[in-house]
Amino acid sequence: MPGTPPTRFVYLGPEGTFAEQALRTIPAAERGSRTPARSVGEALDAVRAAEADAALVPLENSIGGAVGVTLDELAEGEPLVITREVILPVEFVLAARPGSSLAEVRCVAAHPQASTQCRGWLRDHLPDATVVDVLSNGAAAAGAAAGEYDAAICAPIGAARHRLTVLADKIADHPDAVTRFALVSRPGPPPPPTGDDVTSLAVYIAHDRVGALLSVLMELAVRGVNLSRIESRPTGEALGRYVFFLDCTGHVADARLGEALQGLRRICADVRFLGSYPRHRWSPAASDRPVPAPAGLSDADYADAAAWLARLRAGERT
Repeated sequence: MPGTPPTRFVYLGPEGTFAEQALRTIPAAERGSRTPARSVGEALDAVRAAEADAALVPLENSIGGAVGVTLDELAEGEPLVITREVILPVEFVLAARPGSSLAEVRCVAAHPQASTQCRGWLRDHLPDATVVDVLSNGAAAAGAAAGEYDAAICAPIGAARHRLTVLADKIADHPDAVTRFALVSRPGPPPPPTGDDVTSLAVYIAHDRVGALLSVLMELAVRGVNLSRIESRPTGEALGRYVFFLDCTGHVADARLGEALQGLRRICADVRFLGSYPRHRWSPAASDRPVPAPAGLSDADYADAAAWLARLRAGERT
């Protein structure tokens, strides 16, 4: 979609989930059309088929870890690229039909991951309630609104969508939990560098060479490229064959990251570029600040060294 802002968005549904809440933080999505998909694969296939301009899907959760199905879908099939990330605080609420009270709740609908993240609160406040597993946070809210359950654990947007009363908010056992979502589109020029960017890759190492993974890491380390995440997923080819997903600090337009990518291309069985995009600053904490490059490995140092080499090759005095 080079030069054309997206207007048709698809997201992992159903309505009233954290994915919809995350998507609506993007101004273009708030103005455009938003269509829920039944699965991550369906959402990404809609983009591949040009039925949508972009898809918002979950990448990882600070409690549950990586979303394997999303990584698998990005590593396989027609290439797609991440153009933006959204990090959303996971704030679960307990919601019920208007007029209900906490003392009346005997049956709670929840997605299994939601009930797991609220286990302590449920034990302390609803020890005798039965928790019923449902397919999504949105389905939990819809079931409570229809009277199928006394209450639901859901996202705030789900409670509002189904006109439920919030009996208790911020009920997650880990109040600082967040989910990271990726906005994915068909390949095109990446967003321009901002100075605080992330580049995502899927790297297939050469399995017949000793130290292959170490070689991958060295290509980044010797150039001062910070590796902020590494995940492995089986390729499905054979037991012990993996693809590694890397998140690196920097942009494909940066000299040092560009050199690292060239190095990976030389030594890896395959490298799939998954996008360079602005990092979502979601917290003022020190851990959310960019890691500075070591001395001699900043972008300015690379530019100076490149200019020096050009002068040497031109026969100029240095």
